[in-house]
Amino acid sequence: MKQTLLKIAGVLAATLGAATASVAAPIQGDYVEARTASVFAGPCHYSGEYMSDGRDAVLAWHVAKGDFNGVSLAGLNAVAVVRSDDNLGDKTAQKSAKLYIDSTATAAQRAAMVAAIQTKCGDGLGTVASVDDATIKFRKGADIVVDAPGVASLDIAPMPNRECCKQPSLVWYKPLAPVDNRLVGFTKVASCTNITGGDAWSRSDENSAFYGTFKF
Repeated sequence: MKQTLLKIAGVLAATLGAATASVAAPIQGDYVEARTASVFAGPCHYSGEYMSDGRDAVLAWHVAKGDFNGVSLAGLNAVAVVRSDDNLGDKTAQKSAKLYIDSTATAAQRAAMVAAIQTKCGDGLGTVASVDDATIKFRKGADIVVDAPGVASLDIAPMPNRECCKQPSLVWYKPLAPVDNRLVGFTKVASCTNITGGDAWSRSDENSAFYGTFKF
């Protein structure tokens, strides 16, 4: 009887171990987003921009570790260029996006990265009009710098003294993608080219960015 119980325990342990091993490690890393409108500002500044600005954004992800659909995405980067007919804060705005995946990704990684972003961030992106490859560099140091030549670039700095945390009532929007530990960033420069489906744009010297970590 004792031997039978030990055998059963062994089988259960092996089964549990196999099940645990088969559970996918969620992808996680760093996220940054810059818009064509201030996300942290006084109410007059916010209302002045709302009707005519804030219709474009650049989103970027760097995967530090994890896998999606059984495919490791560690080390990969992605950029989404989002455009809308109205301010992106308007829930009825018709959004569309062009998605760019790190050119170093394999075909399987590319498909998994696209699936992960569309599954977890689809509401913020709207209709994904196209998916292309791009050389994407994502560097997180004193600033977060994203460079996708011919597509978009970002240089985002932390706000001094975390002003957005001290005055949360002046944060007017929410990030377009899920983000943990959300902070507002100071946009030294954010730009996007016209190959992304609309007019080229560039913004600088404003509190128009969000950044933080993500896990999904």
